[in-house]
Amino acid sequence: MKSSYQSLFGQEDINADAVTTGKARNLGGISGRTESTGLGVFYATRQILNNAEVTKRLGITTGLKGKTFIVQGFGNVGYWASRFFVKEGAKLIGVAEFDGSIYDQEGINPGDLLQYKQRSKTKGIRGYPGAKSWTD
Repeated sequence: MKSSYQSLFGQEDINADAVTTGKARNLGGISGRTESTGLGVFYATRQILNNAEVTKRLGITTGLKGKTFIVQGFGNVGYWASRFFVKEGAKLIGVAEFDGSIYDQEGINPGDLLQYKQRSKTKGIRGYPGAKSWTD
């Protein structure tokens, strides 16, 4: 798509590098692509929760610290968003995936869950020992 855009608008068009995402660095891409969407989810959520007017209207305290959350899907976006939320002081208490759901009010470690998922024969979360309960 980038080359098609350049053929229409010229090699020097300032928008050519930004017309598509996921490019190799030598084609104008950036490092950090793997975590970028999850990081965007984190930044957007953090901005919303740091807005005192919004949190007052919702009846919750500002910030991510001390908040609990559940993610649907623990692929690239779900993992990275969870990792950034936990680093900010939030607690991952549930994950829904293609092969079932897990829950633990005490918190689930995103890194441990990712390692379990990667080692699993089915590449799923079913049977993850770091959760208190799970469903099929």
